[in-house]
Amino acid sequence: MPFLSANSLAYLVESAVSTQCSRFGRATHAQIVKTLDNPLPSFIYDHLVNMYSKLDLPNLAQLVLSLTPNRSVVTWTSLISGSVQSGRFISALFHFSNMRRESIEPNDFTFPCAFKASGSLRSPLAGKQLHALAVKAGQIADVFVGCSAFDMYSKTGLTYEARKLFDEMPERNIVTWNAYLSNSLLEGRYEDALTAFIVFRHEGWEPNSITFCAFLNACAGASNLRLGLQLHGFVLLSGFEADVSVANGLIDFYGKCHQVGCSEIIFSGISKPNNVSWCSMVASYLQNDDVEKACMLFLRARKDGIEPTDFMVSSVVSACAGLSGLEVGRGVHALAVKACVEGNIFVGSALVDMYGKCGSIEDADRAFDEMPERNLITWNAMIGAYAHQGQADMAVALFEKMTHGSHGVAPNYVTFVCVLSACSRDGSVNVGMEIFESMRGRYGIEPGAEHYACVVDMLGRAGMVEQAYQFIKKMPIQPTVSVWGALLGACKMFAKPELGKIAADNLFELDPLDSGNHVLLSNMFAAAGRWEEATLVRKEMNDVGIKKGAGCSWITAGNAVHLFQAKDTSHERNSEIQKMLAKLRREMKAAGYIPDTKFALFDLEEEEKVMEVWYHSEKIALAFGLIVIPPGVPIRITKNLRICGDCHSAIKFISGIVGREIIVRDKNRFHRFRDNQCSCRDYW
Repeated sequence: MPFLSANSLAYLVESAVSTQCSRFGRATHAQIVKTLDNPLPSFIYDHLVNMYSKLDLPNLAQLVLSLTPNRSVVTWTSLISGSVQSGRFISALFHFSNMRRESIEPNDFTFPCAFKASGSLRSPLAGKQLHALAVKAGQIADVFVGCSAFDMYSKTGLTYEARKLFDEMPERNIVTWNAYLSNSLLEGRYEDALTAFIVFRHEGWEPNSITFCAFLNACAGASNLRLGLQLHGFVLLSGFEADVSVANGLIDFYGKCHQVGCSEIIFSGISKPNNVSWCSMVASYLQNDDVEKACMLFLRARKDGIEPTDFMVSSVVSACAGLSGLEVGRGVHALAVKACVEGNIFVGSALVDMYGKCGSIEDADRAFDEMPERNLITWNAMIGAYAHQGQADMAVALFEKMTHGSHGVAPNYVTFVCVLSACSRDGSVNVGMEIFESMRGRYGIEPGAEHYACVVDMLGRAGMVEQAYQFIKKMPIQPTVSVWGALLGACKMFAKPELGKIAADNLFELDPLDSGNHVLLSNMFAAAGRWEEATLVRKEMNDVGIKKGAGCSWITAGNAVHLFQAKDTSHERNSEIQKMLAKLRREMKAAGYIPDTKFALFDLEEEEKVMEVWYHSEKIALAFGLIVIPPGVPIRITKNLRICGDCHSAIKFISGIVGREIIVRDKNRFHRFRDNQCSCRDYW
């Protein structure tokens, strides 16, 4: 390397920082030692300390600092700033303390770094001490120092102090206002953020892209579509519609306000969408339960060469969970491994949730065990996976491990919904009631409508229908649709039509247009042989224009989803399906199967009832699955309603006759049929 001046060498040191190349930085340092005479110019020491600290080489940075003959505030600030940038917040405060011991006064660059370190450590005590020093040094009036102090108070949860400091600032800039808006959002104070933006405009400030995005987030959080639409108009007037970050904010805002069509228009108008644009659009579809479009957009992003990020992968995995798309989910999991994001806590939690909701409990267990770290969402997802399978013992054991083990994770509202659901589906009444009682007493969580519904469902499934009704009457909150719905389901299961009528009347009052409640009441009367009352309920449905959603089952085969309804003959392979059904019926009859005709919901002759239950959608889907899915591969069927008792018995018989594993996901849970047995142990 030819001879270079001190200024040129300093420039090369800064180049090493900007390129994050420690090898080049060390080579430049070597050239400095070789070229320049000792003592080196003070600014060279400052540059070297800055380089090593920002390249996360703290030992070398401190070594250079110790060799610096005349350390100044610039030297120390370089070390403190680099430590903060590298995430070494404790070291940053330690260096600040050492600087003070040398009687060097911090300046308007040092204080913001120190405030950021204390804020990141959530250390209000250190932050208050820094604030006192800034006041004493006369630096707090500086707009950047004041802004960083405000941000520190916000991040350490001292909202009152933060607001007081903000109000006392003699001067504010756009960064200060953006910090105020952003911290209001982080604390969930959406209305406060909206009010602040209006004040911001009244004071004559012009927003930048960060301000627009923060305000859009506030509108979404407050579900204020009208104000967000006004801001969109202001974005157009201000010429920010071409700014990709603002466009991304609009996609997110419209998605959260359930205006996904507007999100699509914004997305299609971005000339060069970035990774965040794709992620925002995928998330918008997911938030609006359009999981199929979310998956399709992800495939389009891959074709356009977009590399999958942790956020995008976790969103698409969640979409696969909503679709019960196990094979697609496995494909996305493979992509996550390839992109090295499978260790991300959000991706891992989404994988656990997806495998659980797709009925592959072994894969959920494996994904859970392989996670390097877990958060509350991860634990809830795994407990929820056991709940879907009705494995109360595993769910409760994991709950105990989570709360009492070395993990020390405090449960939340969702945790108790998951574990109580597991107890409900497994009939673990005593354990479930003990956990329910512990919510308020041990964990300080007030039970909500979902928890009460789980308890009613748990008592009802166990045949304790009268106790469930008494439990409802003693509830401290008004019973919701889910609570009365759980009681009505129990009344149908255990033939309690009189109590079922009480539950149904309450349901009709709360949600008069829900067809499911009317159908359940009608089916209950039909099962009890009270055909006139069943017919009357259905006539009332017709009179008020309530349409019943059709029951259906579907199965994925050959990269296509095949949908079937009861008595369905429309499939292109119907002749093969009918032959398979006839073959199964003969073999089942020989094995001792007797159809349960009480699940025929119309007043028919006995033979007609037999045919009525035989052509339910799940049986047709199973017959198709036996034709197209090769031996050794589990047959997975999804049904939009609860599987009926006759189909449940029939599929148990079929699993033994054909020697196949059959997994049915109905409205309530997974049923895993194998060797004439079901994982639910006939309790669902």
